[in-house]
Amino acid sequence: MTTSPHRPPGPGAAPRIGLLGSYGGYNIGDEAILQCVLGCLRGHRPEARLIVFSRDAEHTRAHQPMADEVVPWEGVPHKQVTDVLAGLDLLVLGGGGILYDGEARRYLKLVRAAQTHGVRTFAYAVGAGPLHESDDREAVRTVLADMDEVVVRDQESRLVLEEVGVERDLVVTADPALLLPPEPFTAEMMRQEGVPAHARLVGMSVREPGRAAEKLDEGDYHALLADVADFLVRRLDAHVVFMPMERHDVRHAHAVLSRMTAPDRGRILHSAYTPGQVLGLMSHLDLVVGMRLHFLIFAAVSGLPVLPLPYAGKVFDFARRLGAPALVGVAREQVGLLLAEVDRLWDEFPQRRVDLGSRVRELRELAAETCARCGALLDDMDRRAGRAVPPRTGTADREDGDGSEGRAEPSGPAGDAVASAGETAGGEAAAGSYGPELLGTAAEGGAAGGVGRDL
Repeated sequence: MTTSPHRPPGPGAAPRIGLLGSYGGYNIGDEAILQCVLGCLRGHRPEARLIVFSRDAEHTRAHQPMADEVVPWEGVPHKQVTDVLAGLDLLVLGGGGILYDGEARRYLKLVRAAQTHGVRTFAYAVGAGPLHESDDREAVRTVLADMDEVVVRDQESRLVLEEVGVERDLVVTADPALLLPPEPFTAEMMRQEGVPAHARLVGMSVREPGRAAEKLDEGDYHALLADVADFLVRRLDAHVVFMPMERHDVRHAHAVLSRMTAPDRGRILHSAYTPGQVLGLMSHLDLVVGMRLHFLIFAAVSGLPVLPLPYAGKVFDFARRLGAPALVGVAREQVGLLLAEVDRLWDEFPQRRVDLGSRVRELRELAAETCARCGALLDDMDRRAGRAVPPRTGTADREDGDGSEGRAEPSGPAGDAVASAGETAGGEAAAGSYGPELLGTAAEGGAAGGVGRDL
């Protein structure tokens, strides 16, 4: 790769770090990732200038206060964006599922522009697939080869990249949103949404078909989810709460609700919420069934019984790592198997809770490892430039479960989050039927209260 000279920041100068992903309020999961990556970078370099490349700059400015600068990159002159890229010291790509057909080439065009100006590049727990189109596959092969480090969030993504022909080390960690701090979702907010108080509540998440969910049949999975929702209403005497994770989900939630035989027991949340508030919503739920990956992540972090509906490899991979039932696909003919699984999940969860807590702690440690690796790259950049490396806390070489050595312990917000994993859930949740084995992270903001409810 031919690069233009890049002048590193002088002694005492704050590094300029860019973040590029599917940011701008289109998806709550992506906003959760952005918040966590910003927190990681701020923890490692408090003085850094953090520059977010956003698809909706106004939304990002309004909702991401840790960003120092926001640059639009869609619908603007290319030179306007490349001029900013050229002034960076590091460009962080991701995280989240952005390397798929039709999108990978767009993001990687900007990464290549940064590389040609000598900017260091780091892939932050990205997701990959499907990748069938030749232009996207070529961009992935060539640009990822020249990145300083490529970290993917799951084994499925690594397999996709290897199949494309990426020949380099690929580190597998976990989704950055596992470290999201919760915010309260109050009883008043529930009342305004028309959700009944003191009722058993099942959270449900649906999604639209599209390039990232190319095999979904609308009518088929709408009917399937309606059957599941009706079963839970009857089996648990529950109300079903639909949480749209992006605006297109609203139409599909209505489609599922319209097919239910008990639509009066369903409610679609209509207000706009932050990722932390959606995590806080989990304090009111008793069980979660869903398609959206980050809705499932929030439920698992909160210690709830969770049944993933794997429409894509990333959800199947998360279900496997969670030890949850990992069904194959979302098809109407699977309704009998699905109802049996949700019934068993409900009955057996008191025995599964300790294993769930252990698995989520491991995933959170992996998520924090991505942050530590990015911090190590920043340290290397400082050493190469002859600058003093800021002190790090909690660093240690140790033997990992996979046999690798030398994994850096996280510092800053990510390290704090991992340290808090395993603490007893606060308030009423600590006295609940699941006991103190549950993760305390979500409970710090009142987000784990639901796990103490009677099963």
